[in-house]
Amino acid sequence: MTPIYFTITSAFILGLTGLAFNRSHLLSALLCLEGMMLSLFLALALWSMTMSSPSSSLTPMILLTFSACEASSGLALLVAATRTHGTDHLNNLNLLQC
Repeated sequence: MTPIYFTITSAFILGLTGLAFNRSHLLSALLCLEGMMLSLFLALALWSMTMSSPSSSLTPMILLTFSACEASSGLALLVAATRTHGTDHLNNLNLLQC
């Protein structure tokens, strides 16, 4: 395994473990998801450069577009949750109490 692949894989696994074990704030969960998406973007960009086919060169840009949409909707949910509940703690956000 080359160092670049190891770095991308370890960044994805670090984001996944941060998402799995550190679920106290919504903002930290969103940052872990964003780190995972960026590592996937780097992996897809590296893969499309090594494949050098014109059909696979558009895939990283589509993933980056979806990642930006995911980040904007996550921040909108963060603002809405903070306005209604006063905090972004995930254990306080219960859908049955709304």
